[in-house]
Amino acid sequence: MSKIKSLVLGSAAALAAISGAQAADLPVKAKAVEYVKVCSLYGAGFYYIPGTDTCIRIGGYVRAEVNINGGFTDIGYINGVGGLQNRTTNNYLSRSRILLNVDTRTATEYGVVRTFAAFGPQFSQGTDTQANGGLRVEAAFVQFAGFTFGRSASAYAFPWNGAPANINSGLFGGPNYDAGVNNIQYTWQFGNGVSASLGVDAQEQANRTQIVNYAAGITATGTNGTPPITTPGANGFYGGSNIPDIVGNLKVDQAWGLLQFSAAAHQVNAVYNGAAGSAESFGHPDDKWGFAVSGALQLKNLPTGPGDDIKITGTYTEGALRYLLGQSGATPQNIALFGATDLAVATISDASYSGVAGSSLQLTKGWGVNGGFNHNWDAHWTSSVFGSWSQVEYNGAATSLYCAAFKSGANGAALAPVTCNPNFTITQVGFNTTWKPVKNLALIGEVTWNNYDSGIKGTSTAALAPGSGKAVGAYTYKSEDVFSGVFRVQRNF
Repeated sequence: MSKIKSLVLGSAAALAAISGAQAADLPVKAKAVEYVKVCSLYGAGFYYIPGTDTCIRIGGYVRAEVNINGGFTDIGYINGVGGLQNRTTNNYLSRSRILLNVDTRTATEYGVVRTFAAFGPQFSQGTDTQANGGLRVEAAFVQFAGFTFGRSASAYAFPWNGAPANINSGLFGGPNYDAGVNNIQYTWQFGNGVSASLGVDAQEQANRTQIVNYAAGITATGTNGTPPITTPGANGFYGGSNIPDIVGNLKVDQAWGLLQFSAAAHQVNAVYNGAAGSAESFGHPDDKWGFAVSGALQLKNLPTGPGDDIKITGTYTEGALRYLLGQSGATPQNIALFGATDLAVATISDASYSGVAGSSLQLTKGWGVNGGFNHNWDAHWTSSVFGSWSQVEYNGAATSLYCAAFKSGANGAALAPVTCNPNFTITQVGFNTTWKPVKNLALIGEVTWNNYDSGIKGTSTAALAPGSGKAVGAYTYKSEDVFSGVFRVQRNF
C-alpha cells in the first residue's frame, strides 16, 4: 500500500513540475486582436486600414465582351484594316478585362486627403498574344485641399465622360475622358451644387489629331505624307509638347439635373517646312492657339419614370478637334472606309500649312452635338437611345491647298473627275438594352449606325491605285455606313 501511495504522489509531483514549466513559457498577457472596422464616413464599402486612421475601399469590375464589325467597346470602323472591309478585316473582336478601384480617404486639418487608382489587366483579341495581355490605367491621382494631381478626367470633362446613354467609347460630338489624362486641377465648391474647376492637361497623343503639311502631299485615302519622328497615326507634323492644354468648367449640379460650361485653350505648333518637315533651315510656321467650348445639360426626374434622364452636349472648336472627335484611345487621323468599288475619305487635323517658307497655320473648325435618353422599365431592365452629329470645316486657304495636294502625285490624273472638298460630317444613332438579373451583374447589348459623309465626291478613272492591297480601278467617292455592335457581360464588385 505504501508503495502504491509513493507512486501516486511521485506522479503528481512530476505532473506539477511539468505544468509549472509550461506555464512559465506562456506570455503573461496575449496581445489584443485588431479587427477590421467599418468606416462609415465616406459611404458604403469603406474600412479602416488596421492601425491607421485611413479608410480604404476596394472595388471594380470584371468584364467580357464581343464587338461586331467595329473596334473594341463598339467603336465603329473608321479607317485602317477595319476600314478596308475585305478579307483582312475582323468581323468580330473579343476582350476580357478586370479593373480594380482603390480609394483611400484620410481626414486631416486641411480636409480629406484622397488617393484613387483605377487599373487592371485585359486581354484583347488581335492586340495581345496568348497568355500575355495588356494593362489599362484609367486613373491614379491624389486630391488634397481642392487640388487634384495625377491621372484623372480633365476639368473639361462632363460627369458621364462621353457616354450620355451609350456604352461605346466612340460617340463623337463632344469630349471623352474615360481613359483619363495626366493633369493638375483645382476645384472651388460654392455650395448648393455650384462649383468651378481650372486645370492644365498634358498634351498626350489623345489631345491632338494631326497637323497636315501639304508639301508632303495627301494620298487617295486622305492621309498626309510621311512626317518626321512620328507617323500620321501619331499626330502628324505636330511639334513637341511645350504648353499643356488650359481647361476649366463652371457647373451647377442639383436634384433637377446638371448644367455645365467647359472651355479649353490648346497650343497648335508644327515642326518645320519642307516635305519631310525635319530641316531646321527651312523655318517653320508660327504657333497658334486653338480653343474649344462645350455646354452640357442633364434633366432628371422625368415623367417617364424614376431614374430616367436626358443628357445633351454641344461643342465648338477651332484647332482642337480632340474635344469634338475624341474617344477612349487616340483621336482618329483620317476617315478611309471602303465598299466593293466605293469609299469615303477625309483628313482629320487640328491645322494645316503649305510647307513652304512663310507659310502659316490654318486652324480647322468643328462643331457638333451628342446626347441620349435613358429609361428604366423596372428594377431589372433599362434601355437607352443615343446619337451624335459632327461637322468639320477647312477654311478657303486650307481647302485650296488640300485639293491641290490631293489631286497631285501618282493618283493625280485618276482623281481629276472627282470633286474635292475636305469638309465632312459624322452622324451616329444607337440603341442599347441592359438586363440585370441580380445585383451588380449586367448583360448589355448595343448597336450603332455610323455614317461618314465627306465632301470628296465623284468617280475616279480606272487608273486609281488606293493602296492597302485594294485593286487598281475606278472608285466612287461617296458617304459610307457602318453598323457596329457589342454584347457585354459585366460584374461589379
